[in-house]
Amino acid sequence: MTRTALIIAHGQPSDPGPAAAELRQLGAKVAGLLPDWQLRSVTLAEDGGLEAMAGAMAPGVIFPMFMAGGWFTRVQIPRRLHEAALTGWRILEPFGCDPALHDLAVAIAAEVPRGAGLILAAHGSFKSRVPSDIAAHVARRIAAETGIARVEAAFIDQPPRLSEMTGFGTEAICLPFFAAAGGHVTADIPEALAVAGFRGRILPPIGLYPAVPALIAEAIRRGRAVCAADCAWKAEADRG
Repeated sequence: MTRTALIIAHGQPSDPGPAAAELRQLGAKVAGLLPDWQLRSVTLAEDGGLEAMAGAMAPGVIFPMFMAGGWFTRVQIPRRLHEAALTGWRILEPFGCDPALHDLAVAIAAEVPRGAGLILAAHGSFKSRVPSDIAAHVARRIAAETGIARVEAAFIDQPPRLSEMTGFGTEAICLPFFAAAGGHVTADIPEALAVAGFRGRILPPIGLYPAVPALIAEAIRRGRAVCAADCAWKAEADRG
């Protein structure tokens, strides 16, 4: 029997086309690693796209290409499926919650000279601590496992803000903890770091690294349910 999977990302509401095309390219790479699956992709920004795509497939699993298990994965996607009477879909743990992604962040950071310093740039939220909790967890792992002297998680939408990240030298690295290269990565992060006087190097967003399609394919095979309160990173954040 053919199994089905749908990769869902946020997309860009003001211009849905480019982000949707980028997600389709990613989906094609993942599909190549899952020959026994029917795999499609769609962004929430595409008008009616989620309902049309899910309605054209047998129910299976949804892989949220989001950096945290927040409102989009726990409320909006389930609500839209419910309102469209699309039953039987199971929402998996989001991209940013996967410990394998955290391992990838550590591996990327391990290439940075220890004295250089690293900023993990994330979106954050003024409504929920979930997105900042997961970024802070990854930053702590990087610091503990690489020995980099200064590792900071900083945000676009909440304190500590990227524009406040002063004191980094020219060898410093910024790793965007983002799934894709949208406006936050291409404009917001460089502009905020410029305000801080950051003169280091900004890496590609972690969602564009070559290891990511295999990571997603394995997550879909594993089929782990949407990130719950007992996730390792969440438990650590609660203790901290």
